[in-house]
Amino acid sequence: MIYHLFQLLKEYDIPGQGLMNYLSFRAFLASATAMLFSLLVGKKIISLLQRKQIGETVRDLGLQGQIEKKGTPTMGGVIIILSILTAVLLFCDLTNVYVLLLLLSTLWCGALGFTDDYIKVFKHNKEGMSEHGKLLAQILLGLVIGLTVWTSDDIVVREKVAIPEEEQEEIVETGRYRNEDVVKSTKTTIPFVKDHEFDYKWLSPLKGKWNWYTKWMIYVLMIVFVITACSNGTNLTDGLDGLAAGTSAIVGVVIGVLAWLGGNLIDSDYLNIMYIPGSGEIAIFMSAFVGALIGFLWYNSYPAQVFMGDTGSLTIGGIIGVSAVLIRKELLLPLLCGIFLMESLSVLMQRTYFRWTKRKTGEGARIWSMTPLHHHYQDKKQVPGKVLIPKPVPPHHEAKIVARFWIVGILLAVATLALLKVR
Repeated sequence: MIYHLFQLLKEYDIPGQGLMNYLSFRAFLASATAMLFSLLVGKKIISLLQRKQIGETVRDLGLQGQIEKKGTPTMGGVIIILSILTAVLLFCDLTNVYVLLLLLSTLWCGALGFTDDYIKVFKHNKEGMSEHGKLLAQILLGLVIGLTVWTSDDIVVREKVAIPEEEQEEIVETGRYRNEDVVKSTKTTIPFVKDHEFDYKWLSPLKGKWNWYTKWMIYVLMIVFVITACSNGTNLTDGLDGLAAGTSAIVGVVIGVLAWLGGNLIDSDYLNIMYIPGSGEIAIFMSAFVGALIGFLWYNSYPAQVFMGDTGSLTIGGIIGVSAVLIRKELLLPLLCGIFLMESLSVLMQRTYFRWTKRKTGEGARIWSMTPLHHHYQDKKQVPGKVLIPKPVPPHHEAKIVARFWIVGILLAVATLALLKVR
């Protein structure tokens, strides 16, 4: 709103008014505002949660330090959501389609997570919403985002085009130099290939005019898959103090940088990456996202004074998935979000292997002592049956586990950015 206020007053010579036209300045303000809001308002929200006795219920699974967490306020994701919304509403261009889609995703996933937490806390149902119910809501969000990317005239990319030889002299004389065209495209970014581009139409089995429909349907389905996977992956990672918030902040920084570069014509041309008009506003949104998470970490780092709950984890994952799709970097997520990927795969692999060995031998075996993966290093009880990968003895303290996961996350973030120059 401050951004739009300055736009309305641009006819007047107000000192410093031009700063609002710089993405860097607004990104800094958004990050600082979200962080301060999270720090200042977070304490009051935690006190409110304590008074309402909205605490975490804990089952003894034999994890080091688990019982001590009983009664810690949960649903702290509200702090993250309010901090993001405050900063974005103040400093983002609210007419930008990318900002509107990210706001929709924040509210959608926040409402989904809040409903899940509400059922757990107030209905005393530890399972919360059914898996099918959450999955359906995530798929619907993915469809909304995917169909908007397909149909909106504001979501385009600029592609380089060859200039005919007969026009080159005219261009030199008149100074008119245009080497890019705005197009609706199903192209995305992929590493290790020339120009870093992959077109979903290459997956279409049809040719001719039907190819246009099938390529977009494939792209929309991919968007649905990415958003659903990111949201659930972050949810599984939220199990130790500061783990989900810290790793998500690292991912948010990289997505913000990529959005910044992809939204700048000069930088994107220099790095030879896809230029997406208007996507620079995503960098401001992600600055608010990172600021809110850093502020939340003040209370969520070990020993946590508040847990984000599904209200926070589902929202964080949804924002990461949607933002990556909008800047056409979703195929980089397996590397960038390697922590979330391994957490999700550990659960899937554990279940599959246990069922397979139980059907084959009559006694189920495990790959890890416990999943998601972070609990394997924290487990202190004797697990019945065979375990392929032995757990550490003695178990690691959760603060050490979180710190090491952060380090891995930073290495993955650096590797993702390095791929910009690998062809």
